[in-house]
Amino acid sequence: MGRVFVIVLAMWIALASPAAAQAGRIPSSRFEGWTSAIIAADWRDGRGRPIEAFDNARRDLVKGFLGAGFPRATMVDYSLRPDAPTPATPQIVLDGLYDAATRGSAGCLLYFTSHGVPTAMVFGDAPRMTPDMMVNIVRRACGARPTVVIVSACYSGIFVNTLSAPNRMVLTAASRERTSFGCGADETYPWFDGCVIEALPSATDFLALAAGARACVARKEQEHAVALPSEPQLFVGSEMQLRLPTLRFNRPTG
Repeated sequence: MGRVFVIVLAMWIALASPAAAQAGRIPSSRFEGWTSAIIAADWRDGRGRPIEAFDNARRDLVKGFLGAGFPRATMVDYSLRPDAPTPATPQIVLDGLYDAATRGSAGCLLYFTSHGVPTAMVFGDAPRMTPDMMVNIVRRACGARPTVVIVSACYSGIFVNTLSAPNRMVLTAASRERTSFGCGADETYPWFDGCVIEALPSATDFLALAAGARACVARKEQEHAVALPSEPQLFVGSEMQLRLPTLRFNRPTG
């Protein structure tokens, strides 16, 4: 019996090795089966003129989260820009999100980048997305799964209370009373999105990502002498407090 146990243990260790994971015998990421959606929900500056910052962020956030271990097979990304190579309507975005959620049932990452007003977030040319609308989308797509919702927009703190639940983490670019920055024609990304992109390569998990992004935003605002900082908000539900440290991002090894 002892000899059989040793053989079985040796086989398990071999299958659990990085080489075995790369060969596809076991999942190579803790995010196998997670649905992820990254949505650029606006394409204009404050005067309605087209800008590239939101779409730049969508493109490079996709790269960053793929590198962190989120599978492409259950990831969708959309631009609501009318002249995008593959233009999407708000309904196409929601249908695509719900379809992806049927293919990846282990967890959810939803990331929105857009403009915001004190009561809602711009969602293309559809009616603006209120907190009640957002929570209904999250409930339908993600249910009781572990869920991370990131909202990059002015006044995005309005979503925190409504989205708060034990199975969720919510990270926003600003408090409910504050604007965020970087949505102009001369910016590569909105500042918050740029800070998430900057923090992703070294972050070990979502908690480290939130800390890195918030520190980066504070640094940028100090460098630009911003009078009223955006105050990014973070909520972590009781279930997620235990789960998030175990959901570690993929990182290159020596």
